[in-house]
Amino acid sequence: MSGEMKVKHLRVMKRANYLYSLLIATSFLSLPLPTQNRVMAQQAMTSDHLDLMPVPASLQIQTGRLPFTRSFNVAIKNYTDDRLRAGIARMLTRIAGRTVLTLSPELATDESAAILVVQCERAGEIIPSLGENESYSLEINDKQARLVAPTVVGALRGLETFLQLLQGDRDGYYLPAIKIQDQPRFPWRGLLIDVARHYEPIEVLKRNLDAMAAVKLNVFHWHLTEDQGFRVESKKFPRLHTLGSDGLFYTQDQVREIIAYARDRGIRVMPEFDIPGHSTSWLVAYPEFGSAPGPYKIERGAGIFEPALDPTREQTYKFLDTFLGEMAGLFPDAYMHIGGDENEGKQWDRNPQIQAFMKEKGIKDNHALQAYFNQRILKILQKHHKKMIGWDEILHPDLPQDAVIQSWRGPASLAEAAKKGYNGILSAGYYIDLVLPASQHYVADPIPADASLTPEEAKRILGGEATMWGEWVSPETIDSRIWPRTAAIAERLWSPRNVTDIEDMYRRLSVISRQLEELGLTHEKNYGMLLRRLTASENTGPLRTLASIVEPVKQYRRYQMRPQTMLSPLTGLVDAARPDSETARQFNSNVDAFLADAPRFTLFRSDLEHTLDEWQAASRRLGPMIDQSPALQEARPLANNLSAIAEAGLEALSYLSSGSAPAAEWSQKQLARLDEAAKPKAALEFVVITSVRRLVIAASELPQLRSMTPAEWNKRVTTMASPPAPAKP
Repeated sequence: MSGEMKVKHLRVMKRANYLYSLLIATSFLSLPLPTQNRVMAQQAMTSDHLDLMPVPASLQIQTGRLPFTRSFNVAIKNYTDDRLRAGIARMLTRIAGRTVLTLSPELATDESAAILVVQCERAGEIIPSLGENESYSLEINDKQARLVAPTVVGALRGLETFLQLLQGDRDGYYLPAIKIQDQPRFPWRGLLIDVARHYEPIEVLKRNLDAMAAVKLNVFHWHLTEDQGFRVESKKFPRLHTLGSDGLFYTQDQVREIIAYARDRGIRVMPEFDIPGHSTSWLVAYPEFGSAPGPYKIERGAGIFEPALDPTREQTYKFLDTFLGEMAGLFPDAYMHIGGDENEGKQWDRNPQIQAFMKEKGIKDNHALQAYFNQRILKILQKHHKKMIGWDEILHPDLPQDAVIQSWRGPASLAEAAKKGYNGILSAGYYIDLVLPASQHYVADPIPADASLTPEEAKRILGGEATMWGEWVSPETIDSRIWPRTAAIAERLWSPRNVTDIEDMYRRLSVISRQLEELGLTHEKNYGMLLRRLTASENTGPLRTLASIVEPVKQYRRYQMRPQTMLSPLTGLVDAARPDSETARQFNSNVDAFLADAPRFTLFRSDLEHTLDEWQAASRRLGPMIDQSPALQEARPLANNLSAIAEAGLEALSYLSSGSAPAAEWSQKQLARLDEAAKPKAALEFVVITSVRRLVIAASELPQLRSMTPAEWNKRVTTMASPPAPAKP
């Protein structure tokens, strides 16, 4: 369907829903109460109020609903196998948990008597692949639901949508009548998990694979080697994992277990072995392949380090041929990631033999030397029937076009590679370790609307991956850094480009976040546990209030503000605090509405006063709590600033409500206190400062309301309260 046709279709659907609502309203009061409940649910049931994530490619709301009771059963039509039956069993377990209904695990033999019919045509790819058909259709009426898919993976995707459609009201659980035709926008939708900097147990990987399947991600990018650890067993070179891992590695049987687990959920597993840089853990075992003499030690810090493999020695390639050949036999995916990033070449510059080699071969710089290395590695991978993928740095005029580029630099870099004939995927904008809000990830698109690509070039952009780099995550905290924000990225990679409503994304994200807990994710559960550990008490209320409006500092500022190593416990307040504070978003939204209500200033005033009072009370109670907990000493400045923030906000509300402007000295004092509070402490920063600044400035700018419209005045206040733009270098 063309874009214009889709717009027309949406307009028709909105008009139809409107007319339907009018029709219902005329006879609503004459209906019995249970029927009234159903009608109210139907009126509210528009595509804008479903909790689907990702949003399907095409969706039509129908009239009616399918009751969900303990008699629910499933029949399979045409093709079936163990993978499909296991997917249905998992769905039944999750749906029983939500409904508290005892459901039969047995498949129905009579299609006409089944509540859900899953019609699958074939198994699909034996090994999950880039070309897997993931499409499905789902139709639900008041008698039956029918899921039709060409492959088992398509059926699995449809089952996840079916689960998200379940709703309940006073009459019980039900599924809305609906028609869905769905397929992904991009074929490559991944999540990178770095287990090399911090090892993650196999159960952590499994629960995250379950979550990936729930939001229709289909590539697990397993980052297995780094300066800080070598995490996979090699039977050819056992010193790699025995000396380079502190004993924390995955056996080959465990690797096969993860691959099988992922396959059952329609997910590919692509390994990454980062070379020639990021290779300290390789050289702990085999220093002879390094570009500088050893010995080497596992790196305990974070950052970019010098060790790099020697690309001029034939023995290096013989070693890699044997190792990569072993891994090619272990990992069935068509792609193998070689990393290739952040090699600064400092060891190469200092090595006379490497410099002589470059001169002899006419290799002009380190980038060209790495291109030479990549070409040799590409031939090794081709020998073992693998396709090569690497980060931006591998792109070079001499790089063969069957290599794939993973871009951390951005859509422009990715588009440039596509124009040169390379397939690629985007990760810039999806670095979830930077603890940026979901809204920022949501607007990043592998093919921006203004991209100047031909249709053929656009096809070379395969999709994207969220990246969970592992410097500051442990098994206790990794889920909170991945979820629920990654669900927003999953939607960007699956759903149509025009699905861009950030407010609705957040509405649905909160629902999906709760549903992800069914899979054993700890992003919600461990929050309270970490706070209880810090306070050594069940009384975490004041600390929870503080933690709810601070976030870890963004980008990589944590490195400088709170120095730690890979051996440091990740149990501080910065680890408990979560990205993308929902409390702060609500407060900021209330401030927006309150100021938009000028000059009355009544909308959400009581909510704001209640919130600010709560902050002030929490600040008072935090002092004694911090006195009793040495682990919380670093939070004392935050607690003091919380009081200043609350006081400034409450006094500003008082001025605005009374309509009298404060003295200039008051405004200057409060803004200075807020500027101080805005400075990060303990690698944490308040995310409500700008909104409180708006209240203070609004109070001081009350006289301007006499000569400006409320909208003009509000715009002026917002501009004055905005943080200054960073200085250009």
